[in-house]
Amino acid sequence: MIRKSFKKAGFSGKAALVLSTWFGAGLMPVAPGTFGTLASLPVVLFSWYLGPLFETLFLLILILVALWASGLSRRLIGADDPPAVVIDEAAGFLLSLFLVPHSWVTLTTAFVLFRIFDIWKPFPIRRLEKVGGGAGIVLDDLAAGVYANLCLRIGMYFFG
Repeated sequence: MIRKSFKKAGFSGKAALVLSTWFGAGLMPVAPGTFGTLASLPVVLFSWYLGPLFETLFLLILILVALWASGLSRRLIGADDPPAVVIDEAAGFLLSLFLVPHSWVTLTTAFVLFRIFDIWKPFPIRRLEKVGGGAGIVLDDLAAGVYANLCLRIGMYFFG
């Protein structure tokens, strides 16, 4: 379905499909969301290396690009929330790590927490999917990222 959409799309449609599948990570036949999250690790590590200002800029830019690319890809593919669209996972994962101390422990813990909240979708995350369009695709993952970030901070407060 993605390949047909890609062939028919113009330049901006092709760009949206490449970005929304997070450069192909979403095309994995099993667990595309997990692979999309893993594929965002280079962006996380690079933003950590550059510091908090760039971490903030990367996150804001990624959210805006995710809203645009998800909305356009959704229309091109003809599905409300195509599994191959995983740029929202990348944005949510970056948000789960936003301005937390950098370590492999926080990275791993944030990954696990984000995937749990993204799959489980506790209140009100599931409701956000019903917003529709690119926003509906992205907002639930951002909320999962907020939940993961808060849990990570609470865990760091109590357990160091």
